[in-house]
Amino acid sequence: MTPEPRLVEVRKNVLKQNDLIARTLRERFREAGVLTVSLVSSPGSGKTALLEKMLTLLQPAFKVAAIVGDLATENDAARLARSQAPVKQILTGTVCHLEAAMVQNALDGWDLGSLDFLFIENVGNLVCPSSYDLGEDVRFVLLSVTEGEDKPLKYPTIFNSADVAVITKSDLAAAVDFDEAAAQRNIQAVRPGMEVFKLSAKTGEGMNELLEYLARRRANSRRVVAASNSK
Repeated sequence: MTPEPRLVEVRKNVLKQNDLIARTLRERFREAGVLTVSLVSSPGSGKTALLEKMLTLLQPAFKVAAIVGDLATENDAARLARSQAPVKQILTGTVCHLEAAMVQNALDGWDLGSLDFLFIENVGNLVCPSSYDLGEDVRFVLLSVTEGEDKPLKYPTIFNSADVAVITKSDLAAAVDFDEAAAQRNIQAVRPGMEVFKLSAKTGEGMNELLEYLARRRANSRRVVAASNSK
């Protein structure tokens, strides 16, 4: 039998170590009572615009913060800072995804117990992030109407690893002849039963439904933790 290539063995070890750190992070988030949400997508799908909108709209009622990953520049962090929420930038250099250790390091100095929501914006990529657990409670995968309805079929792994699909830039749907029914079918073909939100961070369409979903997830998470601690 031909032995596995050394590269495969190294990759397995890297993912195993990542999973161990992610497990520690998940427990840390649970104990702090913060709901952690990650966002993954291809470049240009509107992740930063959506995140800025969510940070801004959630703040009157909740305490929020964000971590944003990019290969280079701190442009996104500067943009998100306009929401007045605490923001930290992770520069990954040549790495095309965030890893649990990067998130762990970025949390240094933050009081998680003072937060209701922590958002993690991953590097724009629909391949690499699918393999790396960041300890998040919920993973959003974004698909903009400008990208085409077959994105879920082309990148099934990321849709399978996510909890929620978000169709963004709905204000441009008519201009680009976006077939929402086809997109919905493709999402369900890859991940049956997946919850889907269609919205526009620019016009606000669909934002209330997404924020209500987040509030419900946080409330449910708090109830589960409270029930567990009372045993």
